[in-house]
Amino acid sequence: MARFNRDEYDNFLIANNVVGFFEKPITLKSGRISNWYANCRNLQNTVGALDKVSQFILDFVDDIGIEYDYFYGVPDGITKLGTILNYLKGKADDDDNMPVVIGRKTPKPHGAAKDRYFIGPVKEGDKVIVLEDVTTTGGSMLESIGQLKEANVEIVAALGLMNRCEKRDDGKSVAEKVEEYGFKYYNLSDALRMLPKVAADISEDGKKELVAYFDKYGVDKLEF
Repeated sequence: MARFNRDEYDNFLIANNVVGFFEKPITLKSGRISNWYANCRNLQNTVGALDKVSQFILDFVDDIGIEYDYFYGVPDGITKLGTILNYLKGKADDDDNMPVVIGRKTPKPHGAAKDRYFIGPVKEGDKVIVLEDVTTTGGSMLESIGQLKEANVEIVAALGLMNRCEKRDDGKSVAEKVEEYGFKYYNLSDALRMLPKVAADISEDGKKELVAYFDKYGVDKLEF
């Protein structure tokens, strides 16, 4: 029986204001102009929120049956949550030697990959789940994947708390790009599910802008 409940998770995101709309469109880091946001920082601001999102993630990973040694949070947006997940897994497994690996936001200029990119006991062959908060084009996540590969770590999955469901500039989805590395990208929720659920907060003109945005950048059409 599945432990992860996607509808409960979506409601948790709504309660924590993860998805919403700007009064005026803004230019994202990707250069795209958007009138909506996805911000998972609220899920890491309190002990209660961290506890709930951690359990959602552990349930999701348990359901898909991935064997792994530890989580790696893409620096630095989700480092805190990755550390807490490893603590919880170690306690649940009664494993006091559970690794706690943190990525360096700015790599050291010299040394082996395990020292340049990471703090913690990274070992060749470690089975790792790469964790990201919001996935847009996957740039930061793919950078972390490359660093882990350089350290000869075995990545078993990439996991996003929220997927904006946008194509990259090369026309590929993030899932397609990740699969080129030999493993899968998963997400707990995504824009195509979430935006219709919060549509009461946006005007009809705003909805039209969103539909046009996904017609241009989306991996699929947005429907209200």
